[in-house]
Amino acid sequence: MTDTAQQRRGRVRTLLGTVVSAKADKTVTVAVTRLFKHPRYGKYIRRSTSFQVHDPNGSVQRGDTVLIAQCRPISKTKSWRVFKLINRPEAVE
Repeated sequence: MTDTAQQRRGRVRTLLGTVVSAKADKTVTVAVTRLFKHPRYGKYIRRSTSFQVHDPNGSVQRGDTVLIAQCRPISKTKSWRVFKLINRPEAVE
């Protein structure tokens, strides 16, 4: 995205997550994990949310760490797209 387009739209919301499923065509499921402190007990709790993400090239695989960006609704469940591939784990033999 160019600088002028980003200034026109404002700040684009991005999240970092891990691809948990890449079985569908042009769609991947990304789990975004967040860490927060319990209000009463003070213990840190890990929660994850799954997003259906648009991947037009089909370039990401299960296990990849990706940066996703919010966009216009593409379908009923997809309002996110793959912005950048951050890390691809090495294959285990």
